Amino acid sequence: MGPGFPPMEANDRKPVILLVTPPFTQLNTAYPATACLKGFLDTKHIRSHQCDLGIEVTDRLFSPEGLTSLFSGIDQRKPHLTANARRMVQMQEAYARTIAPVMAFLRGSQPGLAHLICSELWLPRAARFNQITDLDHDFGHLGLHDRAKHLGTLYLEDIADLITETTDPHFGFSRYAERLGRSASSFDELHDALNAPASFTDTLLITLLEEKIHQYNPTLVAITVPFPGNLYSAFKCGQWLRANRPGVKIVMGGGFVNTELRSLSDPRVFDYTDFITLDDGETPLLNLIEHLGGKRSLEHLKRTFSRVENEVVYFDGSAEQDVAQCDTGTPDYSGLPLDKYLSVLEVANPMHRLWSDGNWNKLMLAHGCYWGKCTFCDVTLDYIKRYEPNKASVICDRMEAIIAQTGRNGFHFTDEAAPPALMREVALEILLRKLTVVWWTNIRFENSFTPDMCFLLKKSGCIAVSGGLEVASDRILALISKGVTVTQVARVAGNFTRAGIMVHAYLMFGFPTQNAQETIDSLEVVRQLFMNGVVQSGFWHQFAMTAHSPVGLDPQRFGIERENTPPGTFANNDLVPVDRTGCDHGAFSNGLKKSLYNYMHGICFDFPLQEWFDFRIPRTTVAPGFIRGVLSREPADQPAPHARVVWLGETPSFTFQLRQKKGKSIPSIRLVIQTASREESIYMGEEAGRWLMDVFPRFSPGNQDLLTFRQLEELFASAGHGDFSAFWKGPVFSLLKEHGLVCM
Repeated sequence: MGPGFPPMEANDRKPVILLVTPPFTQLNTAYPATACLKGFLDTKHIRSHQCDLGIEVTDRLFSPEGLTSLFSGIDQRKPHLTANARRMVQMQEAYARTIAPVMAFLRGSQPGLAHLICSELWLPRAARFNQITDLDHDFGHLGLHDRAKHLGTLYLEDIADLITETTDPHFGFSRYAERLGRSASSFDELHDALNAPASFTDTLLITLLEEKIHQYNPTLVAITVPFPGNLYSAFKCGQWLRANRPGVKIVMGGGFVNTELRSLSDPRVFDYTDFITLDDGETPLLNLIEHLGGKRSLEHLKRTFSRVENEVVYFDGSAEQDVAQCDTGTPDYSGLPLDKYLSVLEVANPMHRLWSDGNWNKLMLAHGCYWGKCTFCDVTLDYIKRYEPNKASVICDRMEAIIAQTGRNGFHFTDEAAPPALMREVALEILLRKLTVVWWTNIRFENSFTPDMCFLLKKSGCIAVSGGLEVASDRILALISKGVTVTQVARVAGNFTRAGIMVHAYLMFGFPTQNAQETIDSLEVVRQLFMNGVVQSGFWHQFAMTAHSPVGLDPQRFGIERENTPPGTFANNDLVPVDRTGCDHGAFSNGLKKSLYNYMHGICFDFPLQEWFDFRIPRTTVAPGFIRGVLSREPADQPAPHARVVWLGETPSFTFQLRQKKGKSIPSIRLVIQTASREESIYMGEEAGRWLMDVFPRFSPGNQDLLTFRQLEELFASAGHGDFSAFWKGPVFSLLKEHGLVCM
């Protein structure tokens, strides 16, 4: 395209942006895309509003009025209605009576209703309740609140099943019309669905969208499409806007767009939107606002698709760089109905619970992945390959601002892999500011996570980490370029667990050339990790080949082929691998998942692995005590010379005392440490004690000049106190290390 694309005609009206999350992402917390973009637009003094139509549709649907409308639209005379659906229709008054209290309980405003919900005489129960086996086993004898939350979740899922059967086959709380978005190389099926008669859910969605448009009167509607389950409803919003508010421009972006639509060529897509942007949205959105205001031509947009003369054209002539992490602004949650989100409990998996239970503020420590080498990952795309860490001070500034705005002190750092060095700095900054927060994130099982490092993270509020063990085979881990070994993962997971931080392992099966022996050996490693208590949660998924991963770009290098299908005109990311050397990976799926379910509940460790499969499997070659042996090896007590020495406990006291020993008065220093539950003390010689008292303030997290281990040795030597190694390993420092002294 040449310079023949002029700017749009100048528009005197100031831009008003409406940022929309379409149904459905999560019930428990706001997806962060709109809050992040609103925070950025705030820094540019551009007026913006946001809405989560997913939680608002849920709120409108799961109400007495919503259920009354739902039931009234169901034709009970239809012969294809299942017995379950008929039972629910016959109990519609019970559902209309109980829905408001259940929703109030799941929002946390009526905790006392747990007693009613757990009563078998109050809550109407349909097919989902048939899956209940042993609530005591899953939630414990004292977990009344958790039981009620689980039962309330099943109750909502029963209603969702009824909706799917009777009024909207695409319905799902977090996977709405997901099938239409998955592997949709052609736009045909989605186009047909969008032009079919509106479903019950569609009608609610459009009613709410119309209300938002009337309320905010935007000039531009920006719709995030993070997942396949948001795609249909995003286009449904665009369809209504095009037909009813033609003057309002529409732009779409988000995770699904960034991975799936990079080779978009079907012009029909732009019957539902005006623009589609790729990767980070700040600069593309800012450029687009300038374009719509007549200040920038189409050709000078950034990473933006549009339709010109019925052809899809990609514009990327902008000279502006992406916005630095420190300049993106603090996510702004204003306008989102934080009191409407639900804490649901589908399964007892502890990490899945974090994802679905509780309202988490979302932040990133860094853009991209500092490792960026895993061969199954989309390492060629911007969200992975462009690594840019933020500053610990900026991150904590944003945490404080978000706590003040939302009243919630829980944070999920959504990094692809949180950088250990930055995690350490953030933890120290949290302690320095005396912030009371809880947080969790995704990590790589790096050797950097020593026992001391894990203790620091726990002290700062870290409650859980998730990381990729993937295929627990050193050969496959090397093929993946994971940069870790099974031994390393076990040791690091043990460090986290001993610090009181929950560990979730992402597990993979079916990587190219993986054979049955490696799959079974991987399962045995997983069994031992759970049996030894160093991993508490896990999830198996089968390898999927994507177009932007090293495996997808060069499958021959990994011993496989790619199914020869022509690229589509819509979504192009998922590829079909042809592995002629490995095993039938799909056959292992049920056995792997069933065994893991039991291991997470702390049972069946003594079952032979063959028990989980209905076909013959090879015997494992992993030694029965492999993981126990790894964990039993004591780590080196001598810190690295550059490691910094930090005291994480309450400030101790030092007092001079004369101790009587064999009739002599010996000048001594008494060190007293106050822990949360008791007092600990120890005596030492006066000279060493006064030296320690003098240097101790330099152990404080707030000290700008934290001592390294080498500097500590040199100070001890220069004071003429002899062998520091013996002092470091002696009873005084042993007590300090037990109660809060870390070296990292």
